[in-house]
Amino acid sequence: MGIILKQSFFNTLIIFLGFAVGGINVLFLYTHFLHEDYFGLITFLLSAANIILPLLVFGMQHTIVKFYSSYQTKMEQDGFLTTTLILPLFVIIPMAFIGTFIYESIADWISMENPIIKKYTYLIFLLAIFMGYFEVFYAWTKVQLNSVFGNFIKEIFPRICTTFLLFAVFFKWLTNEQFIYGVVIVYGISTFIMMIYAFQVYKPSFKFTLPTNLKEIISFSMYIIVAGSAAGVLLEIDKFMIPQMEKIAQVAYYSVGIYIASVIGIPTRAMQQITSPITAKDMNENKLVEVEKLYKQSSINLLVIGGLFFLLINLNIADLYELINKPEFTKGIWVVVIISLSKLMELALGTGNAILLNSKYYKIFFYMSLAMAVSVIFLNKWLIDLIGINGAAIATLLVVVVYSVAKIIYLKSKLNIQPFDLNTMKLTIIISVIFVAFYFWNFSFHPIINIGLKGVIISVLYFLLINKLHISKDINSFITKYAVKNDSRIS
Repeated sequence: MGIILKQSFFNTLIIFLGFAVGGINVLFLYTHFLHEDYFGLITFLLSAANIILPLLVFGMQHTIVKFYSSYQTKMEQDGFLTTTLILPLFVIIPMAFIGTFIYESIADWISMENPIIKKYTYLIFLLAIFMGYFEVFYAWTKVQLNSVFGNFIKEIFPRICTTFLLFAVFFKWLTNEQFIYGVVIVYGISTFIMMIYAFQVYKPSFKFTLPTNLKEIISFSMYIIVAGSAAGVLLEIDKFMIPQMEKIAQVAYYSVGIYIASVIGIPTRAMQQITSPITAKDMNENKLVEVEKLYKQSSINLLVIGGLFFLLINLNIADLYELINKPEFTKGIWVVVIISLSKLMELALGTGNAILLNSKYYKIFFYMSLAMAVSVIFLNKWLIDLIGINGAAIATLLVVVVYSVAKIIYLKSKLNIQPFDLNTMKLTIIISVIFVAFYFWNFSFHPIINIGLKGVIISVLYFLLINKLHISKDINSFITKYAVKNDSRIS
């Protein structure tokens, strides 16, 4: 796992830095510098764009990862990559043409509860194009096992730019309305930078020659369009539906909770940048032993790191919201706890999604994703009406748990591989015991001191138990390696 651990390490650092910058934006600058209606609006626009993104780029970001390693010659690879740039245009152009005729109807529908949305509806389409082509060019670099720079542009660059835009609003250099357009421009610049870098990493000879397996590519992409849109629905539909049923400011409260909980997903986001193309290559070469090994390693390693984040976040959540110092945003505290649990389930799945997606059984991924999307829409409709934004979080948790278990069972039945062992049970017990032991233990100092003290105690205890019980060979080796280094320096 050398290249995996190396790039995962750098990707994790980048995502952490991105989340740190984003955390400052979301928890402090957005909440204090931008009117909460516009905070809710930009969240809504980005979520809606993410939902339609897979359709606009024809699922090419996943198609590149699956098929690139199956081509043996540069000519075949170049023809394939050129095709991945052109095919999305056969979707984007007709949709843009049709959209001009039905724009008013769409805008009226999605702005029924919150009229502020109507003026900005067209930006959803523009954002989806920028974000979609970014993912396509990023996929070019990932299949070359070069994921770090793209990860930087994806995770850090837009957030730093957003920080400057928020300060510009604070100093009244920009209005709230101009801020919205500024964010869209930032995503356009990100895509342009990613395109230039992708061509530097690997520049194909642009000859539009249809791949010999075009029928298979289109078939896969059609499934992935729906599966990707369904996955987008699972991730973003709550932030899309809340403004249809509640005041748009509720999206701001919900988004803060979601953002805090999403820190737990950092490890899987970092590791997937490099494990997805490696899993695709191993599946193409039918190396099931290697696939299962990575499946198990990724599951336990991600759970160890994610488990620590789960504890640090949820055992310090009251102090964290006190730091935000906006009482109305505390409505999202339970959102943090509920979504945190769903993130742990996603971590437990390891490379399961990549295995399904790159196997001959990829169609089941489509059906499961579609079922997840339909389920979460109905659950959101029911639970948001019933208990507001906490209902949206519960809907996500229920769907993630049920369908993650279904994927694990399916992979076991078809490929006879599964990610769990006795160490998974040990780790679950460790996380549960520490959570219960520290949940009611609070310090009475300043919130920053409270978070620091409890964080250090929890982290030391957690890793002592992980190391003592030999939960993860990789993490134990990492701890031992650096412990030995430090001991040798001291002596």
